[in-house]
Amino acid sequence: MIPVIEFKKVSKAFGKNIVLENADLSIEQGETITIIGGSGKGKTVFLKLLLGVLRAGDGKILFKGHDVGDMEERDIIGMRRRIGMLFQGAALFDSMTVAENIAYPLREHFDYDEDKIRQIVQRKLELVGLSGIEEMMPADLSGGMKKRVGLARAIATDPDVILYDEPTTGLDPANTRRICNLIVELQKKLHVTSIVVTHDMESAFKVTDRIALISNRRFSFIGTKDEARQSKDPLVRNFIAGEMETGDGA
Repeated sequence: MIPVIEFKKVSKAFGKNIVLENADLSIEQGETITIIGGSGKGKTVFLKLLLGVLRAGDGKILFKGHDVGDMEERDIIGMRRRIGMLFQGAALFDSMTVAENIAYPLREHFDYDEDKIRQIVQRKLELVGLSGIEEMMPADLSGGMKKRVGLARAIATDPDVILYDEPTTGLDPANTRRICNLIVELQKKLHVTSIVVTHDMESAFKVTDRIALISNRRFSFIGTKDEARQSKDPLVRNFIAGEMETGDGA
């Protein structure tokens, strides 16, 4: 089976600042993988490279076997339709209702009639446990509700891959547990591939199948969460121990 996503000897630099160098990573269909690493070590660059926002300096990035670097703009747009993203701050449009926020990618990518859009919005809100709030405005939602509406929008187009950018940042323990449970439930119900970028190691261990650590410009550790816990690598041990204790990625 072809991996959903492959980074093959990928390098990316900004001037003299080399962020990634000969980085390799393979992500399989249906798994949840968590990308960890210190601030400024390349996690955001990894996401932007995957989405085609940035282009790699060297190496190949493959999405379902297709080289992202060779894609025309229309192909990039088509690929992004297969990728849902939950942004760190939910990134809802303040001037739109909840329903309008969730419907936004549907109207951007599909020629659905309003009745079908309304049905999809209702179904996605049910999946995140927020039925009946279609007409509410983002300003009237709690932080946890905003994250879940953002997640409903991320799955609106029935993506193959969901990217979670710091999904639990700013949430209280109850909402953190709720988001973690949703990540696991949606992966099972929708059979999606989930990529979680986080500093919250406690949450990471709850949701993930594998962990990939970015350090020294590459993925220096890739393994299961049990392998991460048992790793003798001081970088892995120090990062996990520090994050579990402080939640600080600095």
